[in-house]
Amino acid sequence: MAEISPDRDQQFARMRETARGIFTSALQNASVESAFSRNVHCERGVLRICEDLYDLDSYNRVFVVSIGKAAHTMAAALEAQAGNRFEGIVATSVDPASLGQTGQIRGFRYFHGGHPTPSAESIRAAESILKSLASLDANSLVVFLLSGGGSSIAEKPIAAEIFLPDLIATYRALVHSGAPIAAINAIRKHLSAVKGGRLAQAAYPAQQVSILVSDVPDSTPDALASGPTMPDSTSIHDCERIAAEYNLIAQFPASVADLFRQRALEETPKSDDPAFVRARWWTVLSNKVAIDEAAIAATRAGFAVEVDNSCDDWDYEKAAGYLLTRLRELRSKVSRVCLLSGGEVTVTVRNGGIGGRNQQFALACAEKIVGEDLTVLSAGTDGIDGNSPAAGAVADGSTLFRARLQSGFQSNDHAAAADAVRQSLANFNAFPIFDAIGDAILTGPTGNNLRDLRILLAY
Repeated sequence: MAEISPDRDQQFARMRETARGIFTSALQNASVESAFSRNVHCERGVLRICEDLYDLDSYNRVFVVSIGKAAHTMAAALEAQAGNRFEGIVATSVDPASLGQTGQIRGFRYFHGGHPTPSAESIRAAESILKSLASLDANSLVVFLLSGGGSSIAEKPIAAEIFLPDLIATYRALVHSGAPIAAINAIRKHLSAVKGGRLAQAAYPAQQVSILVSDVPDSTPDALASGPTMPDSTSIHDCERIAAEYNLIAQFPASVADLFRQRALEETPKSDDPAFVRARWWTVLSNKVAIDEAAIAATRAGFAVEVDNSCDDWDYEKAAGYLLTRLRELRSKVSRVCLLSGGEVTVTVRNGGIGGRNQQFALACAEKIVGEDLTVLSAGTDGIDGNSPAAGAVADGSTLFRARLQSGFQSNDHAAAADAVRQSLANFNAFPIFDAIGDAILTGPTGNNLRDLRILLAY
């Protein structure tokens, strides 16, 4: 590509900041606190959750279980709406101090579970939750607060012979397989003593209500945190099909692989299970809210806005090509256009670099838009992208030019720079490039988790 003039360089910089501003606005306005203020209220001892009313004084015990990356934020938001009247358990991978909050909520026991793979503390959290739920009776109410990341944060294997190292190896095989999250969670559910509706079974016969901050497709709410409180829509047959499609049995440790080979998986509870007779579920926050808030911010910035979520769960490379083609089509009709896309793209991790699916997507886009007046931001609303410290990255038509200069290539050494980018993509190592040029998005943990947000600008 030709040298970038100072004027164009400034234009690129302005658009990168505009994309960051749209993302920041979406994060701020799609907050857990605002969702609870709209959907949860308590007055004179009556707790309203969306359309349900619960007379708290009519129960001999009310217990709260909060699991996931937003677990502390959700428990704090519940307390803000209903007062300091609850006891319970918070299992999260996010330290409250990292969110700028003073500490733990009084009356709650905290467990710092592992993510993206379980830890010993994950197992302790699950065991403590199961023990607490076993003490409830028909005159009890349990309020579940569920958010993304819960699959690994609170976990207990269904089979005693699956020890923690095997559990970790199984999670790694699943996460790196390239399978969509719903498929990954189908297998997780059938290997777990707490997922796929089994927490609901443990809480039976108590009355149950689940409040969901969702990081899964709206059509599969039982995939959130692997659906611990909901009837499972997946089956053993689904698990066997997924394992075969992604060659997972060969990658699983022996204790897990044997369950598949011997057809010894136990079926999860379905909708006719008695545990769900007195159970309700309400989604108060999802990726759609983040998309809607981003659309408002983009409109205010002077862009015509289009939303296209059709590449959810696509391979990152295919998604990049599709969305860029769509963006160019839209620009042929409108001078300033913003294309928004929610959900998650998939990656298959074969080498151990530093990055995540959002940075992988952004770098793939950077390679395809060299010299064009296009800007692409891709980031996770939880503030965490893969094994990197970033939430994601922003790229534009100048990214590879600036990365080439930062890396010490000669100004005309296009081939060497392009090879370096392709090597970074192959090694899942996008973060060092974006970090070097200041285009990594560093938010820290947000205490929220609404899937990913991709913001593509043409101007």
